Amino acid sequence: WAMQAATTMTGYATSVIGCDCEAGIDRELSTRETPDGRPGVRVLLFGFSPKSVEKALVNRIGQCVLTCPGSAVFSAFDGEAKIKVGDSMRQFGDKWQISKAIDGRRYWRVPVMDGEFLAESSVGLTKKSVGGGNLLIMGEDWASTMRATEAAVEAVHATPDAIAPFPGGVVRSGSKVGSKYKGMGASTNDAYCPTLRGATNSALDADIGCVLEIVIDGLTSEAVAAGMRAGLKAIIALGPKQGAKRVGAG
Repeated sequence: WAMQAATTMTGYATSVIGCDCEAGIDRELSTRETPDGRPGVRVLLFGFSPKSVEKALVNRIGQCVLTCPGSAVFSAFDGEAKIKVGDSMRQFGDKWQISKAIDGRRYWRVPVMDGEFLAESSVGLTKKSVGGGNLLIMGEDWASTMRATEAAVEAVHATPDAIAPFPGGVVRSGSKVGSKYKGMGASTNDAYCPTLRGATNSALDADIGCVLEIVIDGLTSEAVAAGMRAGLKAIIALGPKQGAKRVGAG
């Protein structure tokens, strides 16, 4: 159920181009790693500003975690700033909520129908995070390119403090800034679309029939670099006969 809450909370959070944030599951936590001794899931959210991240986080916890059976919310790290979470949701308790301090940290106990929803009053926010690290994986056909991309995504997912927010960690609809249509801030990356090779200024050689992208967000630039390095290593280990022929980046 911890995974169910985390999965629901991180839905529709692939790109800040069209979503309120970019979010994903960083890793599962054992019972030894959580404050209440139960299984947990660490989730990371990224946005353009502290205010936008706060709005997205509070909305998503309120709709997807508060509602999930047995759930609780704890801060994953302190950070240099704070986002009010329990403080923002306590009023759902309709004055039945109780504030409680444990080991110097403040929590809210909100009565719900399966018992109590326990939420830390605030969670950590950092302005040192990095969004948009990426790899462009180019292969002969869809199957071989997917094979290489899935291997890279698995390696990225194993990297601490980093997420790949797109579906399954992969984005096929890579974009460029701007559009021929007024009001569109981004549009298809035609230079990397195989079907447009003869009609646009293509970046693809004749032997490339498919391109997939992995976008990586991390708590630090080092985390993003580590994710990119791990992904590259996995692609190279698979080799060009089984996987990708080339790797690039936006």
